[in-house]
Amino acid sequence: MPQLEEFISRLERLVDRVEAVLPPPAPLPDWTASAFRWRARADGGGYLQAVKHPHRVELDALKNIDTQKNALLRNTRQFVQGKSANNVLLTGARGTGKSTLIKAAWTAFVEQGLKIIEVDKTDLLHLSDIVDLVGERPEKFILFCDDLSFEEGEISYKALKSVLDGSIAAPSANMLFYATSNRRHLIPQKMRDNLDVSDEDGEVRPSDSIEEKVSLAERFGLWLSFYPFSQDDYVAAANYWVKQLGGEWDKQAENAALLWHRTRGARSGRVARQFARDFVGRD
Repeated sequence: MPQLEEFISRLERLVDRVEAVLPPPAPLPDWTASAFRWRARADGGGYLQAVKHPHRVELDALKNIDTQKNALLRNTRQFVQGKSANNVLLTGARGTGKSTLIKAAWTAFVEQGLKIIEVDKTDLLHLSDIVDLVGERPEKFILFCDDLSFEEGEISYKALKSVLDGSIAAPSANMLFYATSNRRHLIPQKMRDNLDVSDEDGEVRPSDSIEEKVSLAERFGLWLSFYPFSQDDYVAAANYWVKQLGGEWDKQAENAALLWHRTRGARSGRVARQFARDFVGRD
C-alpha cells in the first residue's frame, strides 16, 4: 500500500533525525582491566574508562610511614577477604606518600582481583552512577579520590556524604572509598563559624555550620595522618631512590640531596624522588 509505505518511510526519517541529536550510548566497561577512570560526558552522564598502563607501586618504595602502611594494608586485606572494613581518609603534609600508599595497597592485592577506580573531585556528583554500575559486580573496588577538599559554596561533597553513609541505599559491600587531602576536615572552617557557637547551661554547642563541615570527615571510619619528614627520613628516602634508579650513594650524593631540599624549602618522599631523578640523570 503506497500510503503505508510512505508513512513508514517518513517514520524512519524521523527516527534518523532523533538519533542524530541524541548522545551515543556510553561504552561498556572492560571488566578485564584492573584500573579505571571515571570520564564525564558532555550530556551529563559518564563511563568507566580502562587505564591501559596503571601506575603500580611496590610497598618497599614507601619509607618512614610504616604505621600508616600497616593500617591501610590491614584494612584493605580485610576488605579483599570479605570481612568488614572502613572507608579511609589520608591527610597531612604534601608529598609524604598519601596517594602513593593507596596505589601501593591496590598493587599488593591486584592479583587477588582488587580493582581501583579513580574519581576526580569534580565528578563526585556521579558517585551514585558509579555505585549503580559496580554495585552488582563480583569484584572488589577501591574508589580513589586524590587531593579531596572543598571550597566555600561547593555542593559536590553532599553526594560523597550520601555514598559514604547517609543514603537510603545500603552501602555496597564490594566497594570502599579511599581519599587523600591536605586538609583534615575537607571543608574550610571560617572564623565566622565560631561566632555562632552557643553556651547552653554551661555546655558549649557548636553551630550547625561547624557540624555540617565536620560531619563529612567523620564518615571515614579510618583516618591516617602523615607528617613532614625529618632530615634523616629525607636522606634515607633519597638514598633509596638514587639506588633504585641505578645511581651510587656516597657523601657527594648526600650533600647534593641536602642542598636540593633546601632550595625547595621542603622535605618529603616526593622531593627525594625528584632529587634522585635529577641526580642520576646528570651527565
